[in-house]
Amino acid sequence: MIAALPMYDHPGVRGATDALWQAIRDRLRASGIDAPEALSRSDDLFAQWRSPALLLGQTCGLPFRSELHQHVTLLGAIDYGLPDTPPGYYRSLFVARADDTRDTLAEFDGALLAYNEAVSHSGWAAAAAARVGFRIGPQTGSHRESARAIAGHKADIAAIDAISWRLLAAHTDLTGGLKIVGRSAATPGQALITAFADRAPALRAAIAGAIADLAPPDRQALGTVGFVRISPAEYLAVPVPPSPAAFASRPA
Repeated sequence: MIAALPMYDHPGVRGATDALWQAIRDRLRASGIDAPEALSRSDDLFAQWRSPALLLGQTCGLPFRSELHQHVTLLGAIDYGLPDTPPGYYRSLFVARADDTRDTLAEFDGALLAYNEAVSHSGWAAAAAARVGFRIGPQTGSHRESARAIAGHKADIAAIDAISWRLLAAHTDLTGGLKIVGRSAATPGQALITAFADRAPALRAAIAGAIADLAPPDRQALGTVGFVRISPAEYLAVPVPPSPAAFASRPA
């Protein structure tokens, strides 16, 4: 069995993430489900998401709607309490250097975009949907490295998941020299999934109960507010963007 909550597993909140899993695990075991002792932390997220042994996983919305929805059961999403955002949804923040004279997203037409991954909704799809003529810059591998690329003048702008931005602000010094110049539309948050459809009701109950009973310091560290049922249709309604290479080759 595999359990993983990789999407916001920042080192600064890893203890709180482990506490959340332990609370879920204990509820699952109490209901008769054999849950793994600890979270799996693998660099190969697609292998994890596709595994027939996946009891609980967490995936970005773009891989879910482009592929995974055909193979896994959607449980819902964690509500991270973002302001002006529906429960369980999230959005991206468009971030630039604080000393850049441009202050609105529209002014960044032609700017060099850093993005974390081509399969990231928050880092790539949100930027592709922004109707701004970005030039495609470096693929950085993470939101943290996208922020670093902007600070280091390797790019002008990036779309950064608002929850990841909150974690970067709390646990790094990367946000001090940056500013927010725009926000994306809200879309369904990081999807909680399982390969075991028959265990979905027990998993949903365990997740909701664990979040509700999590110790206040851990709730504050993670920013968790609750668990929200979101339908597959809500994820699938969000368009799948062109790849960065295809986006870059489109006519102006």
